[in-house]
Amino acid sequence: MNLAIALAVYPVIFIGELPDKTMMASLVMATRGKPLFVWVGAAAAFLVHVVIAVTVGVALFRVLPPRLLDGLVAAMFVAGAVYALLEGAKDEGELIDRQVASHTVVTTAFVVIFIAEWGDLTQILTANLAAHYHTGLAVGVGAVLALWSVAGIAVIGGQGLLRFVNISTVRKVTAVLLFVLAAVAAFRALR
Repeated sequence: MNLAIALAVYPVIFIGELPDKTMMASLVMATRGKPLFVWVGAAAAFLVHVVIAVTVGVALFRVLPPRLLDGLVAAMFVAGAVYALLEGAKDEGELIDRQVASHTVVTTAFVVIFIAEWGDLTQILTANLAAHYHTGLAVGVGAVLALWSVAGIAVIGGQGLLRFVNISTVRKVTAVLLFVLAAVAAFRALR
């Protein structure tokens, strides 16, 4: 496994997930159930999604010619950046409010996060990064650790963090980072 790639993936996924709806869902569920159980359910859902995203990304690498794949990755990074900017403009006050019984916290957290994460920015980013770096394991490890970290932040101190971090600013930083990644991928496609 390439540790440098895992370390490069971590901040991209971390920043992309930080202001996400799944963080908000984890934060709210942690107010209704034990935070550790919410984190375990969320962590399991994130792991499943990363495996799916990495598999798709690596499969694209094996099927498509490298230049076409780099062009596709660049376009998807641009789409992700635009998506992050649009999400930053939305009202972030919408939280998922669910009553969760203590004996079903893990299952509820898994289901909520699993459903909410489909087609999410970080799932698309993970697939893109796996295709870009041509390694599923390193990208998967970096992505899983980033997603688990964000879930941990959400269930332990998410409300406090959101008082100090402007979500719109985080989305903008994510968009800038994605535009940079798009430029790098476009450069590779054109050379």
